[in-house]
Amino acid sequence: MTDADVLASDFPPATEAAWRALVDKTLGEAPFSSLEKTTVEGLAIEPLYAAAPAPLAPARTVPADRAWEVAALTAHPDVARANSEILADLRGGAAAAVVRVDPTGKAGVAVGSEAALARAVDGVILEFAPVALDAGFLGPQAADWLSAAAKASPTALLRFHLDPLSAFARAGASPGPIEAHLIAAANTAVRLAETYPLAQLFLASGHVVHEAGGGEAGEVAFAAASAIAYAKALVRAGLPMTDAFGRITLGLSADADYFVTIAKLRAARAVWARIAAACGADPTARIEARSSRRMLTAKDAWTNMIRLTAAGFGAAVGGADSIVLGNFTDALGLPTEFARRQSRNSQLVLMEEAHIGRVADPAAGSGYIETLTDEIARAAWAEFQAIETAGGIVAALTSGQIAGAVEAARAARPEPKIIGVTAFPPAKDTPVEVEIAAAKAASAPSPRLPGPDSACPPLTPMRISEAFE
Repeated sequence: MTDADVLASDFPPATEAAWRALVDKTLGEAPFSSLEKTTVEGLAIEPLYAAAPAPLAPARTVPADRAWEVAALTAHPDVARANSEILADLRGGAAAAVVRVDPTGKAGVAVGSEAALARAVDGVILEFAPVALDAGFLGPQAADWLSAAAKASPTALLRFHLDPLSAFARAGASPGPIEAHLIAAANTAVRLAETYPLAQLFLASGHVVHEAGGGEAGEVAFAAASAIAYAKALVRAGLPMTDAFGRITLGLSADADYFVTIAKLRAARAVWARIAAACGADPTARIEARSSRRMLTAKDAWTNMIRLTAAGFGAAVGGADSIVLGNFTDALGLPTEFARRQSRNSQLVLMEEAHIGRVADPAAGSGYIETLTDEIARAAWAEFQAIETAGGIVAALTSGQIAGAVEAARAARPEPKIIGVTAFPPAKDTPVEVEIAAAKAASAPSPRLPGPDSACPPLTPMRISEAFE
């Protein structure tokens, strides 16, 4: 007998019947069904689960040096300030940078040229610190600018993260046919792929569904359908199918419900494995998880630190390869250095002090997590099939199929208890500092392509704390 067996022998065996007796006593006249819940997509969440027979999510390998890539996003409109933020993040423990490009300066760095992006990443050793782009319809141009900054170094760790489908879904329109943007992005990606063999080309992201209020299965399905569209575009542009899948990153959101985040990422790995295997590609997914913006609150913003830490925990346990945590002041404005440091340190504490990520799949075998993983994977697969049956992701967007599913999830969302807002609001709100920066637009090439604009019902971002005010 092991020491654990000897210790357990002093206690009577735990049974479901004994647990039910205690629950019934605690509930009193309330029915047992009051403990049962569902997600906004109707997936059941039971109060108790038996042990799972076997893990559902495909196995993954934990890197020897760091369990995941700590990434920090920069969106300060001033190029020089953006550069100083990137360098400070890397010196402060981040391993990668994400540059949000917006020539208007309203929602990102006012970059509109090769020289401007070079200034933004000046001092970054691209062979050691990956730089990712978030450039919307300007993705192909920004990819060329980043390529110039890397100076054709074959070991540069570039994340071009071309993602015109998310830009189209969020805006509800594209400057020229969306199909033309897919072709332009794929042609640019294939041209750069040979020079940069370590570069990731596309980001197949479900963030836009999440931020608009959609559910977990819908988010995974959108990401999977986007991955198929991007893989097809890359193959048409001349890249072999196996290489195409290897150059696509899955983008998913992580929020404060870390159990759901864990299950969602595990479900996404299962869905990806099935699709990739059918296409003869590597079934291992590369996942970039970004913290949810819809969960952040403007009231009592200090409580956002808890939400962001929970999101980071869920993403790490769920198996994200790269994690981008936002700042606790994001609902109010641009972050100060203090806010950025808190964001970095949350990940570093989880990684280096709590040792999250030392185990490849720590949630494996949990009855709750395995069941929820299976439910999300099956629901996501069904939605993915519905998208493909409709003609693919572009057709599903333009017909309103995606928007309809998101709206249904939003309508099904119960009024939440939000710490600092609807639950335990502070008697006096302690203000937080944010960075004040005037947006100064930069001249930039037009992303417009020849042909009529495409249109779809927009997936407009929402904030949960404001939806119930």
